[in-house]
Amino acid sequence: MNKLTLLLCDDHPVLRSGISAVLASHDDLEVIGQAADGEQAVKLAAELQPDVIVMDVSMPRMDGIEATARIKAARPTARILALTVHEDSDYVHRLLEAGASGYVLKRSAAEDLARAIHSVAAGGLYLDPRVADQVLAGLRGFAGPGAAGTPGQRARLSEREAQILRHLAAGFAMKEIGVKLDLSVRTLETYKARAMEKLGISSRAEIVDYALKQGWLNDA
Repeated sequence: MNKLTLLLCDDHPVLRSGISAVLASHDDLEVIGQAADGEQAVKLAAELQPDVIVMDVSMPRMDGIEATARIKAARPTARILALTVHEDSDYVHRLLEAGASGYVLKRSAAEDLARAIHSVAAGGLYLDPRVADQVLAGLRGFAGPGAAGTPGQRARLSEREAQILRHLAAGFAMKEIGVKLDLSVRTLETYKARAMEKLGISSRAEIVDYALKQGWLNDA
């Protein structure tokens, strides 16, 4: 059996040990490294190249948001799952913008964490149910006039534009989408820009918001 390799990033050693023990009960999951701060997380992510990086938000030396952005800049295909106590939708928004593909609260059940890891590893997006409604409400609030999601706007997207936005919302990098669709990154950027202009959106978080409202990520 091929195991999903994991890097745990949290500044509390007791918590890391507990999470590691919980994940060890899953035959297809393997923790191959642990980081105690953001700088170490970036270093180990590059060295170990795990399938999924479980990232705390609040850490010394470098927080999880900056660490996520740096890891994604160096390896766009990296899958990062935020695991945190913060239930504020602002944190979710900032993690999504940095490139995270999932957000789980530490008070969630152990099975929720395993489910989120599997979802993120498969290329999906996972939002803890306790914050999903807040995120959608917050994104709708700043979307402004012409916000994504009305029937008229849905009809204006071409099939290819919708396909690319769906892949982006699920956390795939442009290079990965290019391989899947046999298109150049330059062509993908053109489709992406055209779609975002049609919908009146300007960020990855708003792409995720649109995808959620269309039901594209319901199985994530």
